[in-house]
Amino acid sequence: MRIRPITPSLLVEELADRIAAAPRDAWVRVAFDGAPAARPEDLADALAGPLRLRGREVMRVSARDFLRPASLRLEHGRTDPDAYYDDWLDLKGLVREVLGPLGPGSSGRIVPTLWDSATDRATRAPYVTVPPGGVLLLDGGLLLGRGLPFDLTVHLWLSPGALARRTDPGLRWTLPAYARYEDEAGPVKSADVVVRADDPRHPAMVERS
Repeated sequence: MRIRPITPSLLVEELADRIAAAPRDAWVRVAFDGAPAARPEDLADALAGPLRLRGREVMRVSARDFLRPASLRLEHGRTDPDAYYDDWLDLKGLVREVLGPLGPGSSGRIVPTLWDSATDRATRAPYVTVPPGGVLLLDGGLLLGRGLPFDLTVHLWLSPGALARRTDPGLRWTLPAYARYEDEAGPVKSADVVVRADDPRHPAMVERS
């Protein structure tokens, strides 16, 4: 395994080139996976413009808009790391409303948000049709190893020390869930692209031989 330092702007350009090179007669479902401290949403946001410049329609979706209702999500309390790992994300809803409709031979008609966890109510978002060749940029945490149908996965990896240091004090109870994720899902091995993100100003590509 080799670590290749890269500037944030060059990282975005390299990823945009890779995504835009995919066939234009089908959708491209890209996951940006990482703990909140790694801010995967920032990288997903940064790619939207460059992909549009390369002639690709872009749809931004966040996994945080596909959480399960509080009655299910918080059944074991608000700070249970195993429940956070197993029960918070509505995997079936995400596949049904977003990932499935962007699969081969599907309609391209998706629901970009499903559940507002702040109000604990359905968002009632209208359907949106993504044209063939469009790119889904989905950010979230703990996304890999769950059988979700992505075409490209990007994992933002933090060392245990950086993860603990950069995690908001109110979310430190989630750290055991991310330790479990490393052990069970092995995101550094399973992701298509791995970015070391200990210092967001100085990322590095993790290149496997």
